[in-house]
Amino acid sequence: MALHFPNPSRSYDATRQCVLFWGYDDSREITFQVDSATLKGLQPALGSDERSVLVAFDEFRGKLLEMATRQYVRGPQNRYSI
Repeated sequence: MALHFPNPSRSYDATRQCVLFWGYDDSREITFQVDSATLKGLQPALGSDERSVLVAFDEFRGKLLEMATRQYVRGPQNRYSI
C-alpha cells in the first residue's frame, strides 16, 4: 500500500513554528513537518500567528500532500520536513 492521508488532523508547533501532519504507509505512521518558510513561499502575506499558519496549511493542503508524497521514501525514517 502506498502512502495515504486518511486523517485530516494537523497541529501547530509554536516552538518550531511549523505545522505537523501525519500520513500512513500500511500501519506505519509517518510525521511530516511543514515550516512557516515553506508556507510563506506559498502565501507571501502569511501572518506569524497560529491561526494564520493553519489557515494557509488548509488552503494549500493538496499541494503539501503532493510534496509529502514525492518526498517520502519507504524505509526506517518516519519523520520528514517539507
